[in-house]
Amino acid sequence: MEQDDFLHLLFIIKKMKQLVLSEMHESIGGKMVEFSGYNMPVQFEGVNAEHLAVRENVGVFDVSHMGEVFVSGENALEFLQYITSNDVSKLVPGKVQYTCLPNEKGGIVDDFLLYMLAKNSYLLVVNASNMEKDLAWINKHNTFGCTIDNQSDNYSLLAVQGPKSIELLQQLTAVNLSEIKYYNFKIGNIAGVEDVILSRTGYTGEIGFELYIKNESVKKLWEALFNTSIELKPIGLAARDTLRLEKGFCLYGNDINETTSPIEAGLGWITKFSKNFINAENLKKQKEEGTKRKLVGLEIIDKGIARKDYLIVNNKEQEIGIITSGTMSPTLKKAIAMAYISVEYSQVGTEVFVKVRNKQLKSKIAQMPFVK
Repeated sequence: MEQDDFLHLLFIIKKMKQLVLSEMHESIGGKMVEFSGYNMPVQFEGVNAEHLAVRENVGVFDVSHMGEVFVSGENALEFLQYITSNDVSKLVPGKVQYTCLPNEKGGIVDDFLLYMLAKNSYLLVVNASNMEKDLAWINKHNTFGCTIDNQSDNYSLLAVQGPKSIELLQQLTAVNLSEIKYYNFKIGNIAGVEDVILSRTGYTGEIGFELYIKNESVKKLWEALFNTSIELKPIGLAARDTLRLEKGFCLYGNDINETTSPIEAGLGWITKFSKNFINAENLKKQKEEGTKRKLVGLEIIDKGIARKDYLIVNNKEQEIGIITSGTMSPTLKKAIAMAYISVEYSQVGTEVFVKVRNKQLKSKIAQMPFVK
């Protein structure tokens, strides 16, 4: 390595933000990488083993890079109705909503979870890579006199996911976790730590909880999780990606971005036209008239893996789409992908071809989620 390259790498490492538990992850064998400006574990034991642990048992992710932005004020509901695509009026304290920030050009500023904590009090959990952009966007449109409080640097987030997650967590809290429905939450004591948000959400499609906790208590909670009678494995970013892809969950920067509309991304279900919001008129027209392309699932029939930005062609070698996410599914033992494709080729079962260097991999449009 040249000295200039080494110095540049050293600069990047120093510039990276550290999770509270970054050093501990490294000490237990976590392979660390830069992700969204943070030093994070990409894997521990290995992608397949970690993936299957979550599908069959239980695993814990440190996703403390996610951003926590609190919005409050007398006009908080009206403000959030205007800047988000989903119908915030459907929320009550203790409920969560998946939604997005539409931009003025038909694309998406970010997708995120919206928590109603109390009347006129909400929490937005946003993608770390979009934090500065999101805050600028939210503040720009805050003509409603709301208080915007970015607490991202003070919170950690652990996601306990898998069939045995409730059994494990119930050993650490008196809160009846089985009573908390999907996309609901309670605030309570866990592992002796007060005021933890116990959220029945996750990015894996499995039973699980996301635990929002102040930084000073996250090490105590992590250690408590590994001292129950249930075997628990730490899980890295790589398995997080394969798990979400098997379920057809969008990843910002891959499957959705500033140029993809929620309608063509299959997110019409979080785009409610019973209210007025940014760019609602254009998105409504798009929903009524249809889009030229749509996000679909692909199953790769030939041997090979379709990666992001690989082109898709028809049997006449005409370009008809592009891969947004792709992997070898540890559950299905076959290559799967998500892609934007011309609507005339989007029907399930349609044969298409993915261009991989000098080859064309036979593929077919598949129903999502890939894993039920």
